Amino acid sequence: MPVVVQATYLFDYKIKIIFDNGEEKIADCAKWLRGDLFEPLKDIGYFQRFFVDGWSISWPNGADIAPETLYEESNPM
Repeated sequence: MPVVVQATYLFDYKIKIIFDNGEEKIADCAKWLRGDLFEPLKDIGYFQRFFVDGWSISWPNGADIAPETLYEESNPM
């Protein structure tokens, strides 16, 4: 399964993801912002604090989205 090597904020809850196989996709993360751990991410300023953690994207509070979810459920560019 490809892993995230680069992520760039676009707008709203959309992130451009580049995977280690060279594929580029657009992830609309709004659909994953459910539950207590993801509640802070609804604040767009906090959402933008994501980082690539070596395999996927994560946030300072420990929230992350699995790379297979990002790969399978994001739209190709």
